[in-house]
Amino acid sequence: MRESWVNAAEGLGSDLHLELESAGPGSRRAVLTRALREAIRSGRLAPGTRLPPYRSLAADLGLARNTAADAYAELVAEGWLTARQGSGTRVARRAAPATPAPRPRTPPRDSRPAYDLVQGRPDPSAFPRAAWLASARRALTAAPHDAFGPGDPRGRVELRQALAEYLARVRGVRADADRIVLCSGAAHALRLLARVVGGTWAVEAYGLPFHRGLLADEGVRTAPVGVDEDGAVVGELSGPGTVLLTPAHQFPTGGPLCPERRAAVVDWARAAGGLVVEDDYDGEFRYDRQPVGAVQGLDPEHVALIGSVSKSLSPTLRIGWMVLPERLMAGVVAAKGVREQFSSATEQLTLADFVVSGAYDRHVRRMRLRHRSRRDRLVAVLAERAPHVRVTGIAAGLHAVLELPPGTERAVVKAAAWQGLAVEGLSDYRHPDRAAEGGRDGLVVGYSTPAEHAYAGALDALCRALPPA
Repeated sequence: MRESWVNAAEGLGSDLHLELESAGPGSRRAVLTRALREAIRSGRLAPGTRLPPYRSLAADLGLARNTAADAYAELVAEGWLTARQGSGTRVARRAAPATPAPRPRTPPRDSRPAYDLVQGRPDPSAFPRAAWLASARRALTAAPHDAFGPGDPRGRVELRQALAEYLARVRGVRADADRIVLCSGAAHALRLLARVVGGTWAVEAYGLPFHRGLLADEGVRTAPVGVDEDGAVVGELSGPGTVLLTPAHQFPTGGPLCPERRAAVVDWARAAGGLVVEDDYDGEFRYDRQPVGAVQGLDPEHVALIGSVSKSLSPTLRIGWMVLPERLMAGVVAAKGVREQFSSATEQLTLADFVVSGAYDRHVRRMRLRHRSRRDRLVAVLAERAPHVRVTGIAAGLHAVLELPPGTERAVVKAAAWQGLAVEGLSDYRHPDRAAEGGRDGLVVGYSTPAEHAYAGALDALCRALPPA
């Protein structure tokens, strides 16, 4: 019986792709020789590349062994290949053809700023690599076989159970694993909820433009409600609908939603059949106040809570979650899709171990101390060099707001750019429907962003950009 191609080629060497059909007419040896020569000439086979033995190449291409051997011999004679005992057949290290020297060019300037105080970018050097690696090893060792299959569209049950316990303990959330859906982050959660809920959403007059944009992409119109020192002015809500809030720490102005308004927004949702979407974006990081529980704990059937590890660990993990009212579960899971396709099951298992083992709590406490130290340095430097600038929103979170004299914000942001400092103005976060009303001038300063060695320089650049008293 004729030997199969698989048996003939097995164990004979590495693969090599050749375009024999485009090598022109001629004998099989001539065609193979031209194809090899062209692969070398074009650079696809780089100098020093080891070629498969002629027996393996012949088996792969369906040629006689003598045909492949003769082609190799011809190219060795021409100097395209070298053949040495024990070293195999390799592409010769031929001199590259002469090319005109490139015209001298002015090196491009690095467009990145020297210093970065843009909010929402945790210092990547703070990622707990050793602890994460330990959790990954334990998680992979204990992972069931089904973890490497298609999976549950809600996400791995191990992580959902770990989050249910963690969020209940730390944030006062009322839910079990069956009411949690994992996703790739807060933005992904908002997209899914927008597809399922639709309609018009009330949003805080100051918030992330990115979030407003993705809601618009899903056909959701946003209507702003006011924001003051007590958080969103929820008394402006009327009729049924959906409201997106940041109750733990209003983004970006700072401060929690006061107790009276927390109760009022839940009463509105119950009376109107509405939905509160609670963005719990940095609820773990508090410094000068008692913990503030999630609004979801007041009424789990009228509040959908979303969160992620983007601020606490790293945005590259792409792991977030939704704690949903029962009436939204089926719709969100259907919108997400029948297969878990956004975050790796192995990363989910690792995060589950990271939470259950206590490593996540330890990391958050460590980062809380680090961020508080950063915040205190910012406040101290401003008190010394710019005492006329008021700093607000500093009891929690990863950024502060610097209040500026009216009409100076754009000039200060431009001056910061001249100092090589990236920082954003408060007006960048104002809802466009409130732009005509004017608003506060200020800077949103992300003190968690720079590496430790760059923080002093960033603060110095910030002070040079601020207006005089």
